Amino acid sequence: MSKPASTVPPPHFPPHHESRVWLLSSGASPIGVALARQLLTHGDHVVFGTKAKEVSDPNSQRAADFSSFWTEEVLVKEGWKDRAKVRAVFSTKHHRRPVGLMSPSAGLAIIGTVEELGASPRTCALIRDQFETTYFGHINLIKAALPPMRHRGRGHIILLTGISGHLGTPGLGMYCASQWAIEGFCDSLAYEIAPFNIRMTIVQPNIEINVLTNQITTAPQLPQYAPENNAAPFFRDIAGSLLNRLEAVASPSVDGVVDGRLSSSSAGERKSVVSEYPQLSEQMKNGLLAETIHALTAIGGHENPPARHIVGHEAVGVVKEKLKMVSEELEDFGEVSYAVDLDGEDASSPQRMPEGI
Repeated sequence: MSKPASTVPPPHFPPHHESRVWLLSSGASPIGVALARQLLTHGDHVVFGTKAKEVSDPNSQRAADFSSFWTEEVLVKEGWKDRAKVRAVFSTKHHRRPVGLMSPSAGLAIIGTVEELGASPRTCALIRDQFETTYFGHINLIKAALPPMRHRGRGHIILLTGISGHLGTPGLGMYCASQWAIEGFCDSLAYEIAPFNIRMTIVQPNIEINVLTNQITTAPQLPQYAPENNAAPFFRDIAGSLLNRLEAVASPSVDGVVDGRLSSSSAGERKSVVSEYPQLSEQMKNGLLAETIHALTAIGGHENPPARHIVGHEAVGVVKEKLKMVSEELEDFGEVSYAVDLDGEDASSPQRMPEGI
């Protein structure tokens, strides 16, 4: 879990000569609102990329929270309303100043084992939903933003993923797969856009940062993967435990989407697909997001930003442990790896097959 907000330094922005324009996908999410609050206070411009339902659904707590932020802060604080716009996610042309920084973040986490997600046509469709949101959605947004950045001769794309881009998590396989996929895409993209002075940074906070502040969709649990039959640390149980600790409060559901908590006690009893937006108190949101917001403000627009930035002591420790394991396995099986080298032979000539084969 991230440190309390009080232990995180105040936002620190890299030097710049003019206010920047940020395009925030998932602009109505807790991460989008918290980051925008810091950017607007600093004097930057913010374009909120949102879906219409995220900001207009009268029964959605997320829409109510964003409306409250907009009416009580953006429209009231001096200069904010002139520097804040709400646009469709893929629109980058309707702002008087070109977008210089873009921060896509994941907006959906599908929870379920491989077998659970393959149990029915409905659960199979969840796999496509995951990749449409957290892989193809990001690619489409980046493609739309690249031409104006290239024309301007500078820009910075900051992809917010998680340590799920480094290691797998039981019961969160499709989400982790989409994170690995988009990170591989961005690693390649970074080389392609570097000559245009466009930077690419992947920011990796703890896994709960993106998952617990966006929509969670859970597939029905198969009995073979219930805790009494399978000792693997499934994310379904981890998420329920985290939300119980965060004291999330349930709200009425609309069209199968609940603004409430993922209860660890009831997750295994569900017989249908359930989608939820965890409702967190402002204090809990601030505690979860403080480290990540600090990292985004410190890196955004930096003259020489990192290709990857891991947020927080816990996340750094987990990634170090994974890299240590990889390094140890390389050493343990190094002899097997080196045995296939063509030592002293011309690699361009065909090898003779051993006799008798």
